[in-house]
Amino acid sequence: MAEVPEAPRQRRRGRTTLLIAAAAVLGIVAGTCTGFLVQADREPTRLPSLSQPAVKQAKGEVEPLSAAQDRRVKTDGDLRKLLLKKPAGAKKADWLDASDGWMSLASYADAFEKPGGAFDDLVNDEFRRAAVTGWETGNFTVTVRLIQYRQEEYIAAADAVDDGQYWAEKEDSTDSWVVPGTEDGMAYVHHEPETEPGYLPLYSAEAHAWRGDIAVEVWIYDTKPITKKKIMDLAERQMERL
Repeated sequence: MAEVPEAPRQRRRGRTTLLIAAAAVLGIVAGTCTGFLVQADREPTRLPSLSQPAVKQAKGEVEPLSAAQDRRVKTDGDLRKLLLKKPAGAKKADWLDASDGWMSLASYADAFEKPGGAFDDLVNDEFRRAAVTGWETGNFTVTVRLIQYRQEEYIAAADAVDDGQYWAEKEDSTDSWVVPGTEDGMAYVHHEPETEPGYLPLYSAEAHAWRGDIAVEVWIYDTKPITKKKIMDLAERQMERL
């Protein structure tokens, strides 16, 4: 199965950014000094009264959101239950035999070309947990991952999806479409197969989208060309489950 490319690192701030920041600080200092000089020549201004009219408290109780309305009721529970179900007649992917449906930070990082760098990036991105499923029908295989981030600092799920889309778009002979029900989720079909001596050609398709604190990855592999309908159907149905 093809490996997921490593996400690009964020660029460091350069000298230009530092110069702009220094200029901004000097401007603030100069403005502050001028303000003090102007204020020193003015008569003191009497402060307004602290008494304010009383605000009546609203009556009644606010009803809490139902489980169907509150997205966090879903995403804070068992993430594996939000994954697509294996279709009838399909076989559970062999590599899932040693898994209970969860992927640790280390096991998810190991799916990248450079696991060490990916591990560090995932720690910085506040990786929380990941759930995975997959199935096989002959030479046709599917892998679906839900990667959840803590997002205490920034929207890491959206950034992760941007990285996945960046690498998908770098592939030659690739078509792409917006995933219905998302603003910027994308599905891709790669028409150029991977080839190795002694093996059948391997075609691939993928989709990357996000909702809230969860990034969604859908991967398809087959020994024959993959249609738009197949990847779009899986991606759309997975997003609906979120």
